[in-house]
Amino acid sequence: AMSSSPTHLSFLAGRLSPPFSSERVGLRPQRVEVRIPKSRFSCSAGQSGFFSRLGRLIKEKAKSDVEKVFSGFSKTRENLAVIDELLLFWNLAETDRVLDELEEALLVSDFGPKITVRIVERLRDDIMSGKLKSGTEIKDALKGSVLEMLAKKNSKTELQLGFRKPAVVMIVGVNGGGKTTSLGKLAHRLKNEGTKVLMAAGDTFRAAASDQLEIWAERTGCDIVVAEGEKAKAATVLTKAVKRGKEEGYDIVLCDTSGRLHTNFSLMEELIACKKAVGKVVSGAPNEILLVLDGNTGLNMLPQAREFNEIVGITGLILTKLDGSARGGCVVSVVEELGIPVKFIGVGEAVEDLQPFDAEAFVNAIFS
Repeated sequence: AMSSSPTHLSFLAGRLSPPFSSERVGLRPQRVEVRIPKSRFSCSAGQSGFFSRLGRLIKEKAKSDVEKVFSGFSKTRENLAVIDELLLFWNLAETDRVLDELEEALLVSDFGPKITVRIVERLRDDIMSGKLKSGTEIKDALKGSVLEMLAKKNSKTELQLGFRKPAVVMIVGVNGGGKTTSLGKLAHRLKNEGTKVLMAAGDTFRAAASDQLEIWAERTGCDIVVAEGEKAKAATVLTKAVKRGKEEGYDIVLCDTSGRLHTNFSLMEELIACKKAVGKVVSGAPNEILLVLDGNTGLNMLPQAREFNEIVGITGLILTKLDGSARGGCVVSVVEELGIPVKFIGVGEAVEDLQPFDAEAFVNAIFS
């Protein structure tokens, strides 16, 4: 059969080997001509499989690290512990008082007003219709509501790295949100899965940023591309890094960018230039643009997230510093308001504490 013949195999490799001329296998010459550029074969299904497996593997490993997520959300859990007390001796006559206090607990934990009202009204309807008859059932329904909000819009929580090597990931955000640290911790996680990672020090505004990233490169055993000269443009550094990634067979290029206020128009314009620059080197890049948000700011993160999303199109969120925050509900708020998936959460200072986001683990951690 044609499908198993050596001729067909060599045809797939992009050439016809000498012993099998077109005449010998009875094909017209034009049928044998391979007009597909070789690059098409370099982004084969094998590589596509590699990247999708990598995304799944990182996500699966998060499930074994549930304890980290649990301890990371201890302050939010303390905030919401009042719900257990309210529901312990549940009776129908107390419905209004209990739901008012439950609403307050959710608001204090930064479940936004809109989300809180929606959750509470749904519970009220189900209690009044007799669907929920005990404190345990109400608690389960509450957890189910939150999980549904996260799962509905958050289906792609694993990294989407496309099918060409190198995959390019851009990290963006305001100063002080934990951008460079998140990039370093992400590199550590990817390196542990056996990927060849190249870092790009695209933060050319902050003098110490490049040094900070070089320390992370050393710690994680990754290579790094830094700016040459003082006035190098970020887009130039990222272009150089992605070209090197392509030429030297790197799996992933992680690009740092300058921290900027979402209200600084010229710096936001620079992000657009960075995005276009890497796309010229590798078609379809960047595969991910991850926005780092400081969990301590709670709902205040929403305006800056909207702005960044409008300018460059954010594909995923990294929420940092959640271990020090009692505002874990902001995770639900940001997903519900923006429809952008949370990809990673920072639940501690250690290098392993940037955790792939798992909606179920999160809900169990805040409503234990």
